[in-house]
Amino acid sequence: MTSRTPLQSARSTPALATAAAASLLGTLSGVAQAQTVPADDALTMHGVTLYGIVDIGLQCDSHGAPFNDYFPAGSNDIVQKDSNHGVCGATPSNLSQSRVGLQGKEPLMGDWSAVFRLETFFNPQSGEISDALRSLVQNNGRSAKEQTVNLDSSVAGQAFQQSYVGVSSPSFGTLTFGRQNTLLADAIAKYDPQAASQAFALIGLSGTTAGAGDTQDRRLDSSLKYSLNSTNGLHAGAMYKFNGSTGAANTAFEGQLGGEFAGFSVDGYYVHVRDAIAASALSATQLSTLAAGFSPSNSLSGTVSDNTSFTIAGDYKLGVVTLYAAYEHIKFANPDTPLDAGFDDIGGYKLAFVNNTAFPHDKILQVFWAGVKFNPTPMIELNAAYYGYKQNSFAGGANTGCSDTRNAGCSGTENAVSFSAVYKATKRFDLYAGAMWTDVTNGLASGFDFSRSNIDPTIGVRFKF
Repeated sequence: MTSRTPLQSARSTPALATAAAASLLGTLSGVAQAQTVPADDALTMHGVTLYGIVDIGLQCDSHGAPFNDYFPAGSNDIVQKDSNHGVCGATPSNLSQSRVGLQGKEPLMGDWSAVFRLETFFNPQSGEISDALRSLVQNNGRSAKEQTVNLDSSVAGQAFQQSYVGVSSPSFGTLTFGRQNTLLADAIAKYDPQAASQAFALIGLSGTTAGAGDTQDRRLDSSLKYSLNSTNGLHAGAMYKFNGSTGAANTAFEGQLGGEFAGFSVDGYYVHVRDAIAASALSATQLSTLAAGFSPSNSLSGTVSDNTSFTIAGDYKLGVVTLYAAYEHIKFANPDTPLDAGFDDIGGYKLAFVNNTAFPHDKILQVFWAGVKFNPTPMIELNAAYYGYKQNSFAGGANTGCSDTRNAGCSGTENAVSFSAVYKATKRFDLYAGAMWTDVTNGLASGFDFSRSNIDPTIGVRFKF
């Protein structure tokens, strides 16, 4: 997601996560022995299904950093500031996030059912619960050349990445409450030709798009979510995050409207997030000036913003070919309600340093992608995609209007091209290969002192149950 540092803040979360994983494995054993297996071989008993994915492969980054056992993707996949040399090794969750979960459906009345889901992410190459923020604190105080892979994410060592309960009806839709994927995250999985793959999709590895600007908002705690996919082709949805809880700085709202017709599917999304957080490792200076009461093992730096996003995404199915295209416009503004140092971020991590004034001018990030999926036979899937980021110049003072690498607030671009091939050897076992090339320029390349491009050829296997 290499050296290790003790993580005091995670003293309870890993234990809970380990217990949860053990419980799930125990359930698997009991179900396998006690149930009458349905025709589709699902591990289901009394309406509760055990499911999972184990995905692991081998990857070589032309310009990367040492792989990390906790970051969900293991490797950088895309070019980063610490991409200073070629690196090869085992990487987790290249095509799909490795996970284990329980989901249930209990009939109520009419076509209504009660539903729930509990889902844990893990890194199969290390056996660790996925924890991107732990990868950040491991690199506190290190220079870019000394760092292992470390990136922010909504995956912060929680026992469950999804944990919700609600009701569902084919006619009226689904209403759930808890920690869950956002409507926009569901859209990325649906309308990305690479299905949000971490090794082959810029918008899969980077949660900026699915999080409407910040990856921590790809999944939301304390959220109420409604979604409808009606039989007449109408799509609709709404989601609201309540504030006032640890790791949920402020409110968020999402809305969705779209539909399907004659092979076309298209959806529009609006998102507004207050006090969105982008976390990063502490610099050497920050680490040396850490205030009393903050521990290097769970303290991070955070940039806070109010984000607004508009997205339109669609696909067109034509026989064995599916075409995809999408566009997202994200505005970052300084927060109306600033956060203080000491704020408890997701996963129990603390923001020791907080920047509430990172945007002298509103930052505008435009995200666009297009691609194709080709299924020449039921066993073979070929995918190709292009992704692009375009950032305006939002820096202030002497850097106002800049378009070079002097400041991260200068205008800049990031481009990615990828290809992947999947061979479905059996119903549950896949083999895959592919690569993604990424390149950054100007403001988005600020601080990239080693390389501004990377390619990550990857092969692997995926088992689904």
